[in-house]
Amino acid sequence: MTIDIRKLTPADTEDYIRFFDTTPHDDGNPENTCYCVSWCSDDHRKMVEYPSREERRKMAAAYIKSGKLQGYLAYVDGQLAGWCNANTKAECLHCGGWLFSMPQISALQYDQSEKTKSIYCFLVAPAMKRKGIAKRLLQYVCQDAARSGFDYVEAYPQKDAADVRMHFMGFPGMYEEAGFHVYAETEEKFVMRKRVNGGL
Repeated sequence: MTIDIRKLTPADTEDYIRFFDTTPHDDGNPENTCYCVSWCSDDHRKMVEYPSREERRKMAAAYIKSGKLQGYLAYVDGQLAGWCNANTKAECLHCGGWLFSMPQISALQYDQSEKTKSIYCFLVAPAMKRKGIAKRLLQYVCQDAARSGFDYVEAYPQKDAADVRMHFMGFPGMYEEAGFHVYAETEEKFVMRKRVNGGL
């Protein structure tokens, strides 16, 4: 099995959309397919209602082409099998995902002099789960963050992973194995981070 990880580019738009079209989320409801539009823009703050699936699909294509939607694709033997949304933390503090999912984390003190890349979610094709895809994506995110001059990579796994709907943020154990530590915590989440560029 050959795994190839690469950064999302506008040329990958068609592959990305097709992957979300055909890959179910953990809750199994196709109408909830997010296309990851909540973690790259504050557009949702201007909306009265959450956009429909088709609207989210169109938003994703536009966000990829404009560079708002950032992350990494995992191809297995040439077929897209996994995705990780990872973006500059400072650019996402007002995104819909922060607004609705992490209000307690938003309230934590944030040193704006630090350049931090945040990992928001993973999506892996059902047939490719438990084959190390998410771990390979995580490894690549950290390597690319170091090359790009980031100080830290940060993630926000749920403390109680019993709710399958929250698996998309990864598991604390996976981050620990990759060298992350618990930097802060809220009632429901850990803030885990890894220094990737100098320092301790």
